[in-house]
Amino acid sequence: MKYAARIAALALAATLTGCATSNNPNDPLEGFNRAMFSFNDGVDRVALKPAAQAYDTVVPGPVQTGIGNFFGNIGDLWSSINQLLQGRIEQGVSTFMRVAINTTFGLGGVLDVATEARLPREKSDFGQTLGKWGVGSGPYVVLPFFGPSTLRDTAGLPIDLYGDLWTYKRPTRWRNVGSVVRVIDRRAQLLDASTLLEDAALDKYDFVRDAYLQRRQSQISGSRSGGGDQQKQEAVKP
Repeated sequence: MKYAARIAALALAATLTGCATSNNPNDPLEGFNRAMFSFNDGVDRVALKPAAQAYDTVVPGPVQTGIGNFFGNIGDLWSSINQLLQGRIEQGVSTFMRVAINTTFGLGGVLDVATEARLPREKSDFGQTLGKWGVGSGPYVVLPFFGPSTLRDTAGLPIDLYGDLWTYKRPTRWRNVGSVVRVIDRRAQLLDASTLLEDAALDKYDFVRDAYLQRRQSQISGSRSGGGDQQKQEAVKP
């Protein structure tokens, strides 16, 4: 968590100093961001993607589903807290019920019983909460290892990390092993999408940036309205 907080602080400092500017109003730090994007892409190609491919080959599908469900259930508790902080009481209670049902009847969250009970997952984080409270997104920022973000979401990242129950898991060796498995499992879920991105995108950086900003605006608009899918989504223009 300390390392992640330092990354967030460095990104904030780089943003505030205005280094490596561009003419894109949503991406004034494009030079810096492209460098970080290239760094992250290199780490992914050399280490993360091969590990995810091996994981996807060796680990049976049902086990992968159980791992994803388990860590998703842990994340749901923090989502519930953020939804309550956003004033979305009904959604916050519904997400909390997801945690209670999956933890009790889903073998600690390994089975996603709540979705079958028509309690779908809706992720929420502290960056969205800040957006609900009226904090502007600020410029687009690419964080080393963490990837796409904004100034607002970067400021909220340390809070999200402290709100993640897995960071308090003891003994430390089990927490570390679980954290690695969690990252690899998430990357394995994106293998098909990343392959399509590499084949289709003329400029992968531009594609990822615009998709992230549009999706993030949709999430913030949904939290402000108290709804999600029915909210009219306003795309962020590059």
